[in-house]
Amino acid sequence: MEMDFEVKELVEELTSVKNARVKEWKKLQTRKGRKQQGRYLLEGWHLVNEALQADRGLHELIGTKEELAAHPDIVARFKEVYSVTPAIMAAVTETVTPQGIMVVANLPDLHQVATDLSGAWLFLDRVQDPGNVGTMVRTADAAGFAGVVAGDGSADLFSPKVVRSMQGSQFHLALYEGDLKKWFEDVKQAGYPVYGTQLNPAAKDFRIVTPQGGFALVMGNEGRGMSEELLKQTTANLYIPMRGQAESLNVAVSAGILMFELADALNG
Repeated sequence: MEMDFEVKELVEELTSVKNARVKEWKKLQTRKGRKQQGRYLLEGWHLVNEALQADRGLHELIGTKEELAAHPDIVARFKEVYSVTPAIMAAVTETVTPQGIMVVANLPDLHQVATDLSGAWLFLDRVQDPGNVGTMVRTADAAGFAGVVAGDGSADLFSPKVVRSMQGSQFHLALYEGDLKKWFEDVKQAGYPVYGTQLNPAAKDFRIVTPQGGFALVMGNEGRGMSEELLKQTTANLYIPMRGQAESLNVAVSAGILMFELADALNG
């Protein structure tokens, strides 16, 4: 499909992976590059459309000729549009089979102070797997949570793998990074409980907890769980009773069970 004249006028064609702009895009694969530029990459039409609906500071639209030509209405919404070769697309993205479309978006300020801590919050204590982190953010969004805080040692919330796993949920709730001890203090000062998670029958059965007004739920590291220091600072620690023989659940699965149940208890 050929691009019509109006769309062509918006597009700059790039053919070399050594182009300076391509090199800048490639740096967005790294945490350092994202921090320096204050931007990150979103890949695929689903995420591009989510970003457009959220209207959160979008910059360049990058795509192959075929993808850009197939969506002239979206192309027309960007001031900077770059038509690139499949080789450039492969160099800029980490995916095995790139979808052929990307957008550069503003990186939000993850260290600002939350002014309202009511509602449900998810805290991540050294959760390191990007897929788990992205899945939990997406699940928190689905469960109606107000926000997610990634504590020190957790996966970067805007790494390419986490962004793919979030599937646009970063536009639907608040995301922060920081010292969980400080967040614990702030939540408790606001009058809400902080629930830790612990694989220990001495902890509370999550089904008997009925938060009022708000709460924070903390999920720990995949292999080691929550740190002992943080476990001692919670309002209560919860566990999920298991009928079968499995020793434990995947952290994202556990988080999903707890988030939906606690959110229902909060809103019930």
